[in-house]
Amino acid sequence: MIGSFATWRNVPITFDQVDTSSATVQVGNYLHVSPNTSGSPLAAPSIEIGLYAEKTGKTTHTYGPRWTELTTSGGRSTAIKSGVNPTKADNRNHTYMTVRQESGNQWDVLYDFNKVGSTAKQLKVVGGNANRVDVGLQVTGPTYVDVPSIADRMQFMTGNKVWEHVTTGNVAKSVTLPACSSAHKPPNCFTTKLTDNSKFTQWTASKPRRQTSTAAAWPSAPAPAHGTDTLAGLSATFNGVNQDALQACLGSDADDCLVSVPGLAECVVTVRVCNAAALPTGGSLEEPVGGADVSAADIRARAAAAFDVPGDVVTVRPPAASTALKPGARAASSNGDGVWTVSSSSSTPGLQRGERRFEGFIAHYTPRTGALLEACWGDLCDVQ
Repeated sequence: MIGSFATWRNVPITFDQVDTSSATVQVGNYLHVSPNTSGSPLAAPSIEIGLYAEKTGKTTHTYGPRWTELTTSGGRSTAIKSGVNPTKADNRNHTYMTVRQESGNQWDVLYDFNKVGSTAKQLKVVGGNANRVDVGLQVTGPTYVDVPSIADRMQFMTGNKVWEHVTTGNVAKSVTLPACSSAHKPPNCFTTKLTDNSKFTQWTASKPRRQTSTAAAWPSAPAPAHGTDTLAGLSATFNGVNQDALQACLGSDADDCLVSVPGLAECVVTVRVCNAAALPTGGSLEEPVGGADVSAADIRARAAAAFDVPGDVVTVRPPAASTALKPGARAASSNGDGVWTVSSSSSTPGLQRGERRFEGFIAHYTPRTGALLEACWGDLCDVQ
């Protein structure tokens, strides 16, 4: 396996408007790739890219994609600000991908068919060895969360650069809450469905907050508009990819785009900037106008809960007043100007919960809403 691909729609994820104090209440729908599982499949260095929503206050939450590299010595995570409406629950299809670089052992990470980053510490992929790819839904604090059905579709790329579906015999399911039923009622249950025949087609999962009779009261997002209006002023062909065909495919069945869109399969393994409508726009913070800023206490509590450390060992540095709210400011500069900077030298599991712990972390949050922009823990804080 030298590539992996998944797609699903940006569905509305809602949270109870109650005080959850410093508890982490978060939803992640993700593609998780372990390219080399020769040691332990669960502890091997890996890559994750997905959609994450987190409750940040009584009435506020963040929503959007990010990607993470995990190793046996640390990790790092970066929010993705490019793409078409990446932080909007508009029911639009988005795509998540990792592709191994032509030389060396590292992987490029793509969102909406454009490169958004590269790994630094992945192991060499040995031909013939087993690889593991996970796609699914993870909920922290299920009591306070409503997640409608998310339909995950996934493929992998073979060594000869052909995209394939996983055969049913190589698919395993793991569901750690009981299935919703008269005996197991929401909010502490999942509703799941695996669609397959000889090959895996779709994994659909939801985490309802209430019984079906009242679930309709939760707001739903409007159906996305389709067509070529998003390409106004852009070339019909971009890096060899037919842009009209790409946008039409993203609006309908993104699982088929790598086959049906002329030039796309070739682009993602070479140029890796393939979607003209989803090009980065300068990394704007996209912070709302008005409303109270998050406080240092808010940021401290969030970081302490997220990184599983005591609040009194967390150092918080506020945004620089001159740059904190400038339109179009960089998401996070190397010295943390314009953002909340949080750090600690204490032992932490990082953002991926598990038994392994690492020495220290650094994280950057947006100045007004406190959305996570980037973070590192352990030795990966040394990666530039």
